[in-house]
Amino acid sequence: MNVWDNEQMNMNYTAIIKQQDNCWIGWIEEVPGVNCQESTREELLETLSITLREALELNRMDALHAAGERYEELNIAV
Repeated sequence: MNVWDNEQMNMNYTAIIKQQDNCWIGWIEEVPGVNCQESTREELLETLSITLREALELNRMDALHAAGERYEELNIAV
């Protein structure tokens, strides 16, 4: 298991959600570009979760590609 697998399971993010007219809209506060719209609150939370996982994986793949060979993965606490 690499650092990413361990970290991904333990990270928490903040969903900002609200009902607007006949739909629910939401954003992940910590990750720009992760936002969704659904017809129910439950669907919105599920879609936000899926979209967040996909965005994190895409960012991870971009970082690994940019790093090339002989890199380290380290935990950083903030």
